[in-house]
Parts: sequence; C-alpha cells; structure tokens
Amino acid sequence: MGENGFSYKDAGVDIDRANSFIEKIRPLVKKAHRKGVLSNIGSFGGLFHLDIETYKNPVLVSTTDGVGTKLMIAHEMDKHDTVGIDLVAMNVNDLTVQGAEPLFFLDYIACGKIDTEKSVNIIEGIVKGCTESGCALIGGETAEMPGFYKDDDYDLAGFCVGVVDYEKVIDGSDIRAGDTIIGLASSGIHSNGYSLVRKALLKTAGFRLDSRLDELDEPLGLELLRPTRIYTKAILNLIKNVSVNGMIHITGGGFIDNIPRILPEPCQAVIQKNSWPIPPIFKIIQRAGQIEESEMYRVFNMGIGMMVIIHEEDVSDAIERLTFLGEKAYIIGSVSQRSQAGKPVIFE
Repeated sequence: MGENGFSYKDAGVDIDRANSFIEKIRPLVKKAHRKGVLSNIGSFGGLFHLDIETYKNPVLVSTTDGVGTKLMIAHEMDKHDTVGIDLVAMNVNDLTVQGAEPLFFLDYIACGKIDTEKSVNIIEGIVKGCTESGCALIGGETAEMPGFYKDDDYDLAGFCVGVVDYEKVIDGSDIRAGDTIIGLASSGIHSNGYSLVRKALLKTAGFRLDSRLDELDEPLGLELLRPTRIYTKAILNLIKNVSVNGMIHITGGGFIDNIPRILPEPCQAVIQKNSWPIPPIFKIIQRAGQIEESEMYRVFNMGIGMMVIIHEEDVSDAIERLTFLGEKAYIIGSVSQRSQAGKPVIFE
C-alpha cells in the first residue's frame, strides 16, 4: 500500500507490466501486416482501409470464436505457443467457407495475472496464424482480472473481418443433387470436443499427457495440442479457378450438425465413411470413452477439417489443385435428392 492508500497494483493489476508486454509484442505484430493497415498496436482502435476498387460490390464478413477447453491442455502442459494458431484458424476458416478473404484480426486475452513470457508465446501463435492466412493483426486487448481468474489461468477470444464481392458469396444455394463432396484432411482434433477428449482420455482411461501410445508418433499431450489447420490460402486459390458451390468448416457439431448448415432443403449429403484415413487419435478417444460412432461424427471432425462441394466435372481439377497447394484431398461423398422424411446427412 502506498502512503496515501491502495494502488491499482495493490489490487492485483500491474499497469507497468502490461505496458512492458505491449512493448515486447510490437515487433511480433509487425510480422502480421498487410496492405490496408493504418494503425499501430496501442491505438484506441485498429484502422483498416478497404480498397473498394478491388471489389465491385464488397460485403464484409465477420467471425468471432475461441479455443475452448483445449486451453486446459495447454495449461497442464505449460505450452502456449500453438493455441494462438488455433484462435486464428477457427475464425479465418469460418470466413473462408463463404468465399471471403480475411483482412484483419483482433485478439482478446483475459487472465488473472499477466505472465509476460506466456502471453508473448500466445501472441507468437496468433501472429503465425495471421501470417499463414494472409490476415493482419491490427489490435487486441489483454485484460488482467485478479479475483475472477486464478493467477495462472487465461482465456482467449478472437474476432476477424474479411471481404467478398456480393456476387461471389458462397452460401450453398448453388448446391444440386449430383454434386461431389471433397474432404480436406484435418491436422487432428483441431479445437472442438475437448471436454469429451479430457473425460475419455484423462479421466476415464487414466492416460497422462506424457503417455506414449503405440498408435501415436509423439506423447499424447503434444498430439492433443496439434494446432488447427488453416485452409485459407488453398481455398482462396481454388475458388478463383474452380466453381465451388458450397464449403463447410467442420467445427463443433462435427459432420452431423455442420453439413446441414449449407445444404439447400431438398438435398442430402451421402458420406462414404471408408473414403479417407481416420487419424488414430479419434479411434483412441472412441475406444477409451466407449463412445457411439454417431456421437463421434457429431462431436469431432474425424480427420476432415473442411469440405468443398463442387460439380462432378470439376473434381479432377479441384483435387489436383488442392494437392499442389499442400492439402490432402479425398472424394468423401456426394449430394443426392432428399425424401421428405430423409435425414440431411447419411453415412454409407
């Protein structure tokens, strides 16, 4: 306590430490830059100039998301350099499925006490994610909230804005019976279903994060922290060269809840379950938790992080292009006419 009473630092908020953190991340943020950024980190608001000459009829697309309880794995592993990638990926992938190019990103970190090294690690991941997706990091907020969070705890949220020409918005309205569904491989679990992951693997099966399982090439904890794949650059290249009727980011809700979000009413997705390799981690989770197969497909991506729906005649061109761009692409199903009582998604 100071001579004249309590200070903010006495209450648990260290302004000097927060300012020191901002200075440390300034050079990092400069790496996630793109044309249009007008402001520097530390401004009251992030400024971005939209080049309206590039877009005839621009539509702004916005997303917001977090990383969820995957952060608990990062906390237990004391490894924080990948969750920032997850944060960006969950947002930019959602933008991409509507045909939008990500423009800028903002992050929000809430914590009990700012740990400069840990927070810098998080920002390094965010910068890497922004760089991978061609998105600028134009601002953010780190909120020190003692009493609300424990000293070591933190939560992340992200916000992203992208742009697409109105005539080029991809909303699924062009999907027709006979279209082909191409699946793009995920990098693993991505950032959904971790409450079930923790219950099945750590509580029920009793595995440790340093456990080495025969099916995995690395300790379990590192597998669980594998960052979400960012599909943005490959997808933006694809839609410039191939007519894409619809795209689906497989996040919370897995196959069962996400595919219907893009399908027109009379259509049905027919998924061929044996048409792509399912990563071992999903089989380990299912076995450990004795989880029904239908539940697995409703919670997890099962090895497919993104789906692209196109006309049959464009399939070869699309797969060749996606493969060249570094994606593992599989024909995983098709679109058919749905009967009045039929389900929007069926598996064969």
